[in-house]
Amino acid sequence: VCAKQIGGRVETTTMHTPITQGLMGLDIGPETIKTYSGVLKKAKTIVWNGPMGVFEVSPYDEGTKRMATAVSEATEQGAVSIVGGGDTAAAVSLFELESKMTHLSTGGGASLQMLEGKAFSSVALLDDAL
Repeated sequence: VCAKQIGGRVETTTMHTPITQGLMGLDIGPETIKTYSGVLKKAKTIVWNGPMGVFEVSPYDEGTKRMATAVSEATEQGAVSIVGGGDTAAAVSLFELESKMTHLSTGGGASLQMLEGKAFSSVALLDDAL
C-alpha cells in the first residue's frame, strides 16, 4: 500500500510492481496479507522482527494488525512465536495481543543476535565476573 505522504486524506494505491518514484511503501497489501497468513497457519515456529507497515497511522496499520492476529492464532494452535523489536512489541501491545505470543521482546537486534547463537556482551561481562 503506497501513498505520497503519511496521514491526512491522501490517495493510496496497491502496487504489484516496484514502487514508483514519488510514492512511499507504507504497508503490505491484501494479497501479501493473504499469502503470509496462509504460511503462518502452517508454521510450527514463527520469528517476527519488524512491523509490516506504519502501524501507528490508519490505514497503514492493517498489515501489521492482520499479521499479529495470524501469529496469535498460530500460537493458539501450538506454534511457538518469538516476536522481537520495540516497534513490533508496541504494535502487538496496541492490538492487545501480547498475551497470545510465546515470547515478546523489545530487543530486536538482541533477539536476532540470540537466534544467531552469539553471546550478549552484557551477559558475557557478568559471566566473566563470576
